[in-house]
Amino acid sequence: MGEALGDDLFEVRNSPWYAYDIHFGDVVRAIPPNADQKPTFREVVKPSGHKTLRVLFPKETSEAEQAALLDRLSSDGASYERANSRLVAIDVRPAGNYQRVCDRLWEWEQEGVLDYETGTSAQGAEA
Repeated sequence: MGEALGDDLFEVRNSPWYAYDIHFGDVVRAIPPNADQKPTFREVVKPSGHKTLRVLFPKETSEAEQAALLDRLSSDGASYERANSRLVAIDVRPAGNYQRVCDRLWEWEQEGVLDYETGTSAQGAEA
């Protein structure tokens, strides 16, 4: 979801569940392939400083259990947005502690509580 800013620019207004190198608050250029089609992402024009992480929970983990765990990340500047009953995108604000959030997710992954990945590709990390 994005807010149209004009001139093929949009501000990202949610945490991406499937796209890499795009984060909440980024201003992106998106151009429709044809006049009757939705715009397609082309590039990030202005990064927001937010970072995205994605978590996949096992089927047997209830949403209440998931929320109790994820709520513990809020003290590090993280919030989350649910895609479905198992997939969650985590947004870490620019002033948040991204490394500490990653460390906690890694610990929980080692305990078998969840699987996680960053929202940044190797190419995006080089930029």
